Amino acid sequence: IGIVCYPTFGGSGIVATELGMELAKKGNEIHFFSYSLPARLNTTLPNIFFHRVTIENYPLFQYQPYDLALSTSIVDVAKKIGLDLVHVHYAIPHAYAAYMSKKMLEEENIKLPIITTLHGTDITLVGQYPGYKSAVEFSINQSDAVTSVSESLKKDTHKTFQIKKEIQVIPNFIDNSLFSSVEPPLLCLRSNFAEKEEKILIHVSNLRKVKRIEDVIEIFYRVQKEVSSQLIIVGEGPEWNNAEKLVVKYGLSDRVKSVGWLRNLYSILRLSDLFILPSAEESFGLAALEAMAAGLPVISSNAGGLPEVNINNVTGYTFNVGDVDKMAKAAISLLKNEKMLNQFKQNAKEQAQKFDIKNVLFKYENLYKEVLNESN
Repeated sequence: IGIVCYPTFGGSGIVATELGMELAKKGNEIHFFSYSLPARLNTTLPNIFFHRVTIENYPLFQYQPYDLALSTSIVDVAKKIGLDLVHVHYAIPHAYAAYMSKKMLEEENIKLPIITTLHGTDITLVGQYPGYKSAVEFSINQSDAVTSVSESLKKDTHKTFQIKKEIQVIPNFIDNSLFSSVEPPLLCLRSNFAEKEEKILIHVSNLRKVKRIEDVIEIFYRVQKEVSSQLIIVGEGPEWNNAEKLVVKYGLSDRVKSVGWLRNLYSILRLSDLFILPSAEESFGLAALEAMAAGLPVISSNAGGLPEVNINNVTGYTFNVGDVDKMAKAAISLLKNEKMLNQFKQNAKEQAQKFDIKNVLFKYENLYKEVLNESN
């Protein structure tokens, strides 16, 4: 199985990587394609292979043709090693590159079925740019099977594009065992981040505009007035500079800790009390799900697929995008009520179990079998 993904800490790359590693554990041979090693990929596992897509730096090009290099890499591996199918995550430009690979291989009577998984901004944002829209629509329709990570994203896809293919919803997933069995050496000490009586709020994202990081600061500013607390920001991205200015403006420099990207995210989630995710758009909300697996209630927006993950008044609360006052009031109420906080923590863990990889993996395996049977 070939898996094409971005190597970043974003949801599409994480899900693609975790899916590939789990499939490899079951004896499948998995070939990853990307311009650098995916952030969570463990190449020491059996049956895992990584193919770096190299782009030649030719001065004629202002922007190097990554999709051309990617399609060539897929074709080369298919010829030399043999691939039964290619599963691309995030449509742009992966679905287009995979389609070109498929057509090139047909010239040599080699079949290569393509499965495209839609993850979010490849549909709701980037995919709507006039310079991409026609190619994205064409590539999705030329895939042998198409999946989306939420019902919300499926609806958005049909609104945005003329899709002829059936879109099967297969939700994102996590390995819950990673969030419950962290060995003591990996556990972050809570005392490194907060005093014993303080609560810890946490936000995890790539700090892009769509994540509304300034809303996170606004919410925390209100919360810390009522509840002695600290805020941890995990991630890196272009909006941090603006958020940091807000931190300074509100005099929160000693209460807000930005720690960048962490590979042992599980341990820092487990020492926290409440997760904040006020995004303008979330196709699914993988960061919220990971927090819930660690036993954290979630205060989030009700954008996109978030209500499918974070159940209002059960695992946390959902509000309209930008309603920082209501989000802050809900956070304060929950943090002040220890009994309710503990109940929400338990509810969050139970909800996360529904999205365990064991409950989702077989859906991809069945889809692979269907596509391979149809191609034969």
